[in-house]
Amino acid sequence: MFDLATDTVLLLAVAAFVAGFIDSIAGGGGLITVPALLLAGFGPVEALGTNKLQGLFGSGSATIAYASKGLVDVRRQLPSAVLSCLGSIGGALLATVLPGEWLQLFMPFMLIAIALYFAFKPNLGDVDRVMRLSPFLFGLFVVPLIGFYDGLFGPGTGSFFMLGFATLAGYGILKATAHTKLLNFASNVGGVVTFAVVGAIYWKVGLLMGVCQFLGARLGAGLAMKTGARLIKPLLVITCIALALRLLADPTNPLRLAIGI
Repeated sequence: MFDLATDTVLLLAVAAFVAGFIDSIAGGGGLITVPALLLAGFGPVEALGTNKLQGLFGSGSATIAYASKGLVDVRRQLPSAVLSCLGSIGGALLATVLPGEWLQLFMPFMLIAIALYFAFKPNLGDVDRVMRLSPFLFGLFVVPLIGFYDGLFGPGTGSFFMLGFATLAGYGILKATAHTKLLNFASNVGGVVTFAVVGAIYWKVGLLMGVCQFLGARLGAGLAMKTGARLIKPLLVITCIALALRLLADPTNPLRLAIGI
């Protein structure tokens, strides 16, 4: 473990708190923490692994907060959580051998599409709507697929879970957010296990950031439960667009390299 200056540690702690707050409401916390870890001198793989560890605390904190208010039945969702975890393990294993450039290429456009959907879809509030896919089929096919993506790449996972719950499972915004945090927690578990096996986690930094994530997520989840869709929808749209712009601004993005900018 390399030594970090005190101001760098404080920066990472603040970044984790803010990320936990945002992630508990709309997802996208990695938009803050991964660049912060890279700026602190972590290598790409170590940044992803350490981010998974600290993200585990944030998603776990939000899950506890939502479950305590009866917005998600953890026992009933355990099979889906297991499938999300297994999908993430598979994705993380593939990430160790497969370049992610192709994901970087189309991810920004997918995130912008999600933002536009939530911004302009009428009657998308806290009330449940028509279910287009049974809970069994949703858990069997959609959940592990998104979990796989989380292990393989990561950014936007919460937004994809939100989109799935809102469009296919028929959940209202607040209920979708609550269930998203549980499945994101499970996919983080899978990612942590895999990255730990390959030695890509800096535990001291990850645990410190995890505590800050936990506190930020508790605050964010509490605020989300008070305001519901009035807060979640605009923050989700902003987060998706910000994440898309962040990916497009990355100098290593293959789209930028292809068009020579």
